[in-house]
Amino acid sequence: MTFHDFNFDEQVLEGILSMGFKQPTPIQEMAIPVIMGGEDLIACAQTGTGKTGAFLLPILDQIAKSHEHHTTVLILTPTRELAQQIDQQVEGLAYFAGISSLAVFGGGDGIVYEQQRRGIQNNVNIIIATPGRLIAHLTSGILKLNQIKHLVLDEADRMLDMGFYDDIMRIISYLPKKRQTLLFSATMPPRIRTLAKSVLHNPQQINIAISQPAVGIDQQVYQVADQQKTPLVKLLLKNGNYNSIIIFSSTKEKVKAVYKELKKDFKIAAFHSDLEQTEREDILRDFKNKSLPIIIGTDALSRGIDVEGIDLVLNYDVPPDPEDYIHRIGRTARAATTGTAITLVNERDFRRFKSIEKLIDRTIDQKPLPEELGEAPVFKERTGGRDNRRKKNFKKKGPNKQHTPNKPASKP
Repeated sequence: MTFHDFNFDEQVLEGILSMGFKQPTPIQEMAIPVIMGGEDLIACAQTGTGKTGAFLLPILDQIAKSHEHHTTVLILTPTRELAQQIDQQVEGLAYFAGISSLAVFGGGDGIVYEQQRRGIQNNVNIIIATPGRLIAHLTSGILKLNQIKHLVLDEADRMLDMGFYDDIMRIISYLPKKRQTLLFSATMPPRIRTLAKSVLHNPQQINIAISQPAVGIDQQVYQVADQQKTPLVKLLLKNGNYNSIIIFSSTKEKVKAVYKELKKDFKIAAFHSDLEQTEREDILRDFKNKSLPIIIGTDALSRGIDVEGIDLVLNYDVPPDPEDYIHRIGRTARAATTGTAITLVNERDFRRFKSIEKLIDRTIDQKPLPEELGEAPVFKERTGGRDNRRKKNFKKKGPNKQHTPNKPASKP
């Protein structure tokens, strides 16, 4: 199948082809006809499968064919980085169609807010927004959403993780009841289904490879002691043939500490919430254009960055949620390319890592530790929980007196 088969508006199709897209991905192939048919949709697909294009392309086609010049599309996203990336995709795909868009997000100074306010007053076709800042514009009376025809909830699971449920419902109260609603999510926990029941009408459902990493990812694991982690990272970066690398760590403080060690030997930037918005944008821009080879950050990066050609994703720490592992390593091997994902596992994180292997239903290839770092520790999975501990205590202390062989237990 090709993009010609969807009968898109000629100018939209020209934008698609000019960006080098030739064939739709599976999620695009399945979702685009549903959206073009005007139906509500719940789509569950992993990171890197092309779901942004799956909802953007049919919406751009509808705008191009209707020739409307007011705001008819609202896309809600969890982070400013994702809002900016979707805005950039609209700019590229809709270049020949003359469709306008605006990214609305928090942070920055009064100038940013004023720029957003002017963009809203210019009646752009598409608004891509984080919930908090959008509500600020709604309550000010500047923004009117009474002509919205398409609502997209992108990375819906992440928005709920970040506590945006009430904000989402408040925003929806400003929208026309008659609209098309599209919900895209990488996972489908019960709370997402609850949200879907509240805001969608008889939706079609599409599920693409839930909780499975892309097949092009070479997944590896090293068992390490804490003091071996940073020396191992340095060896991997020096000896590996990697040009574009993301390192994930568990906390902002850990990101800063590891960055401080690595910057002595490598060109690297730390991405975290203490940075100014302009600093974060500069880092992402430099990383995208390959002038910055390495970036280190927390899980905020796992869904907030869309960069082609990432060679290596390195998990300095095992993510707390197995699903976050999917999002992290999904930064590499995007669009059917190949990539490497390496995870460092200490004793504290060993049980978490086993949960990841259970989720993806495979054992990840364990690599030997380089000799210069000493012996690799050996961890054993702890079995059982509360009941198992009770058995151990029973063996240690001996049976209860009333159950001794000489005195049968009394019947209830």
